[in-house]
Amino acid sequence: MSIRGAYSLRGPMSARPVGFSRAFPVKMAARALVAAVVLCVCAELQEARGSGGDAPHRRFEYKHSFKGPHLSRDGSIPFWVHTGSAIPSADQIRITPSLRSQKGSVWTKTPVSFEHWEAEVAFRVSGRGRTGADGLAIWFSAAQGLEGPVYGAADQWNGVGIFFDSFDNDGKKNNPAVIVVGNNGKLVYDHQNDGSTQALGTCLRDFRNKPYPVRARITYYKKTLTVLINNGFTPEKEDYEFCTKVDNMIIPPTGYFGISAATGGLADDHDVLSFLLFRLTEPGQELPPPEQEIPKEEQDKYQEEFQNFQLELDKKKEEFQKEHPDVQGQPLEDLYESVSDREFRQVFEGQNRIHMEIKQLNRQLAMILDEQRRYVSVITEEISKRGTQSGQVCLEPVSTNPHSTRINYKQNGNTVSASVKQLAVGQHENVGGLGSYETVQHFNDIKEHLHVVKRNIEHIIQKNTGPAEKPKCPELPPLPACLTMAHFVAVVVIQTLLFLGYFMYK
Repeated sequence: MSIRGAYSLRGPMSARPVGFSRAFPVKMAARALVAAVVLCVCAELQEARGSGGDAPHRRFEYKHSFKGPHLSRDGSIPFWVHTGSAIPSADQIRITPSLRSQKGSVWTKTPVSFEHWEAEVAFRVSGRGRTGADGLAIWFSAAQGLEGPVYGAADQWNGVGIFFDSFDNDGKKNNPAVIVVGNNGKLVYDHQNDGSTQALGTCLRDFRNKPYPVRARITYYKKTLTVLINNGFTPEKEDYEFCTKVDNMIIPPTGYFGISAATGGLADDHDVLSFLLFRLTEPGQELPPPEQEIPKEEQDKYQEEFQNFQLELDKKKEEFQKEHPDVQGQPLEDLYESVSDREFRQVFEGQNRIHMEIKQLNRQLAMILDEQRRYVSVITEEISKRGTQSGQVCLEPVSTNPHSTRINYKQNGNTVSASVKQLAVGQHENVGGLGSYETVQHFNDIKEHLHVVKRNIEHIIQKNTGPAEKPKCPELPPLPACLTMAHFVAVVVIQTLLFLGYFMYK
């Protein structure tokens, strides 16, 4: 009894619940899964931090760079040489102007022997038409290609060229494009196919006529060439997009950097605002030693030039403040008009002129319609007052009035047509083909008014000219008889006798 009771009491307490054996493994598996996910996330974060820490060290190389302001004062570029049609100025270098068959380039004077480097280039390519030519190129070559057929530089170069090709030579509609072409000094560039058969990497980017400068970041790091492009739609300088990447890129250990451009039958302005070169150093490696100190004479020379620039700048500021006392305290950006603001202002001024011309045409058409209604009412009153017979007799002096009115209508219509043509030409020249719904609507109204005037003139002519009245040609008067038949016969007989006598007595 006690044994059974003890067993019966101990049995239910020691027995496991029914759902315990199933719920316990599920909870353990869920905890293990959560722990694995946390470990994976931590590993990814650690890897991201490690990769962020592996970013190369950058050092700016001023002897292989240029930027404004005061980029050039005496027509030369410090540490650079320019050839061809390149025109340096204080803020930029115009590699080629918008003239046909032009070539120009700029190159560093001293070679570069960096193992890793990064170049940032800001430029503008602007032209009037939708299609430009030929394009701009950024070079790293073992020798200076001062002039040649490849975008204004020499062919068969030894290095790499990044081409911004704006003209579609092969007709495949794959331009404007960015093309990366490598060369070992033996390859001849394929102009007919836009280098597509030789390209190591390419991307389609429209870099012409942008509101802000287009920027290119070219990085050569660990034998990998990467090209990033800022399309120039925003003023944000770091808004880069991936263009192309070339792995296992072998380039000469020493070379020159250069920028060239060329024009053909079509022409664009190719302007370079800045070229900034950075030396890259792998993490953990010893940084390159700083350059030697500048000699004392050069330091004094640069210091003197800086002081002269500073004095000239202060003098200009004082003169400006005296001439414009109302603009003191305003930011400098608000004192100048940007390129986009000027373009919008020109568009609005052109549309305003078009609107004023259309208003003037509407007033002229309104005057023509009023005059037409007045003449129609006068003719209608005259016809209604007079009877049919008297109306036939007295209608002649009245019908002459619509004839002159018709001539006036034609003259006014020709004047309006000429004004419309002149307005269309002015719209094409001033606005550059831009139109609005309001302008199109005004032109439709003008066409409708002209059709109404034409119909009314035809109605007046048909009403005042009877159906039986048809224009007749004037009859010619009879020609006077100058010679009778007897005289004609006598003359013929006498002439015949004379001929016979002449031949007989000859």
